[in-house]
Amino acid sequence: MPTAEAPYHRIANDIAAKIKSGELKPGDKLPSTREIAESYNVHMNTVSRALSLLHDRKLITGQPGRGTFVAERTDGQHLVERAEAGGHSFE
Repeated sequence: MPTAEAPYHRIANDIAAKIKSGELKPGDKLPSTREIAESYNVHMNTVSRALSLLHDRKLITGQPGRGTFVAERTDGQHLVERAEAGGHSFE
């Protein structure tokens, strides 16, 4: 029996996919934690956990008093994405 994906993983994966597809571009501001929580019908702690994963993967950056933004791409991120697209995983 397959296990369901944890809500925070689903949110992190959804946002990461939007970043990788270009729907969210470097410098774009993400919705607030509250707005994301409402759109996914989850608690704000769940969203915070998802954003923490994205921050650890260097996909987003927080700016105190301003919000959370899509991080600028680095050459290293581009190489990781190419490797993952080829079926390699770094997790």
